[in-house]
Amino acid sequence: MDWPYPEELVYGRDAAAAAGVPERMIRSWASRGRVRSFKGDGRPSGNGHLARTMYVLPDVLAAAADYRPVPQRARAG
Repeated sequence: MDWPYPEELVYGRDAAAAAGVPERMIRSWASRGRVRSFKGDGRPSGNGHLARTMYVLPDVLAAAADYRPVPQRARAG
């Protein structure tokens, strides 16, 4: 039986490290359809949560090539 998912699946934490972008940005790209995501196997993610989503690394790297962080404005005190 063939594996129905791309072989390049990685968890968000690993994708963020490989691409050099925040994990929340990868989640945002996935919600907008720019990056394909799949249900993970629920392994512990290392931060007390279960990693439930996997991302296609080539998609993440392609999206990260255009990523430009936006500086945050200081809050008025």
